[in-house]
Amino acid sequence: MALSFEKYLRTQKMPHIWCPGCGHGIVTQAIIRAIDELGLNTEKIAIVSGIGCSSRAPGYLNFDTLHTTHGRAIAFATGIKMARPELKVIVITGDGDAAAIGGNHLIHAARRNIGLTVVCFDNNIYGMTSGQYSPLTPVGSFASTAPYGMLERPFDLCELVVGAGGTFAARSTTYHARHLVNVIKEALTHNGFSFVDALSQCPTYYGRRNKLRTPLDMMNWFRDHAVPVSTWEKMPPEEREGKFPIGVIKKVDAPEFSEVYSGLIEKVRERGDE
Repeated sequence: MALSFEKYLRTQKMPHIWCPGCGHGIVTQAIIRAIDELGLNTEKIAIVSGIGCSSRAPGYLNFDTLHTTHGRAIAFATGIKMARPELKVIVITGDGDAAAIGGNHLIHAARRNIGLTVVCFDNNIYGMTSGQYSPLTPVGSFASTAPYGMLERPFDLCELVVGAGGTFAARSTTYHARHLVNVIKEALTHNGFSFVDALSQCPTYYGRRNKLRTPLDMMNWFRDHAVPVSTWEKMPPEEREGKFPIGVIKKVDAPEFSEVYSGLIEKVRERGDE
């Protein structure tokens, strides 16, 4: 049975602002499909974003949503989860919003293992503000602020989250649309902090400057350079060059922060009664 998207969307907010060929609609669709296929109660979901192209998505989603300041989406989402731990809290963010001004919030949410699902719409560029480079722009790529090529090494956000103590990290792309839905479903059912790096094409600012002229060219690049995690783990370093893994990179169980915090409150109350 085909999914009817209308009940999940604020259709009165259409048309959306994304450029033709932008991958953010595919990632947004994947989030909706994951929620629908899991049968989650939409009244028990909160979606939070910061600032950027990706962060406009909650304006189109018919849930309780919060559009916050640049880089602060995880901080606001943490407050929601601590006040209402029964809610499923989803953070929609971009590579600049999450990795630059919001990077400190990202690593500490991972370290705490607070029960948020963070989906990064990763297009390697600041798409809303005319194509400046981001902390995820590959070395040698061109941007409005890197007209002679990017010199700085980019973050691998999955590795950053894992290094910070995150218990779930995964990656997929807009080319692997069904795979992306499944990865987000697994993230949403993880009890603890979960992070999904969703590679998304930006033909307007990244593609045109980097000889990937069309959205199809960019999606085919994802296809040609993605390697399943199970294969990646067996590859020698020289064969990994220029490639990236997709799938669940890390998934372990650990105490979820809001549950631990609630337990502490109960202990303090019990001591107060003695």
